[in-house]
Amino acid sequence: MRNRVFLLTLALACLAPAVSAQAPEAQSRSSATTLKPGDIVRLRIWREPDMSGEFTVDEAGMVVFPRVGEYRVLDDTPESLSARLQADYRQYLVNPSIEVTVLRRVRIVGAVNNPGLFPVDPTVTVGDALALAGGPTLNGDPDKVRIIRNGQEIAVNIRANTRLTDSAIQSGDQLYVPERSWISRNSNVVATSIAASVSLIIALFIR
Repeated sequence: MRNRVFLLTLALACLAPAVSAQAPEAQSRSSATTLKPGDIVRLRIWREPDMSGEFTVDEAGMVVFPRVGEYRVLDDTPESLSARLQADYRQYLVNPSIEVTVLRRVRIVGAVNNPGLFPVDPTVTVGDALALAGGPTLNGDPDKVRIIRNGQEIAVNIRANTRLTDSAIQSGDQLYVPERSWISRNSNVVATSIAASVSLIIALFIR
């Protein structure tokens, strides 16, 4: 009996760190999809094109929607905002079908084909975001993209397959695509040179 209690206690102790380790990650992902100043709310109301559209969150965290007026949406998620709008639009519509998408306004620059400012869905990957700017150039390195905020680089490690929700990207940030190093761009030349050098050294030693 004592052995069983000991083993159960040991198992619970092993599980505890795993549970606590997951909590910050879940919290981080949740905060990454909440609304911030500068974001765009894409509102789609079925069969109501006049009420649908894209609306920008101002610096105070406010946004104005047709009919229902001004909303404070700071730290709302798309789901919570959709629920609020669903309730308020029932004053004007019968069983309204509402879809809310949050878009980040991100400037994509560097070694891309068509740099510029783009509304980006934060649930997509960095590679998908770069595709909006025509994708990286032949010399661009999509696996070493940097986030620039207010002129300062944000210390994050992101690759082409990283989701923007996992990268802490905010509206107003820049996604900067650097050029690949000379060695990586000329790997064939480097490999050929190394092979030739090795062959030459071997030939000299044989003599």
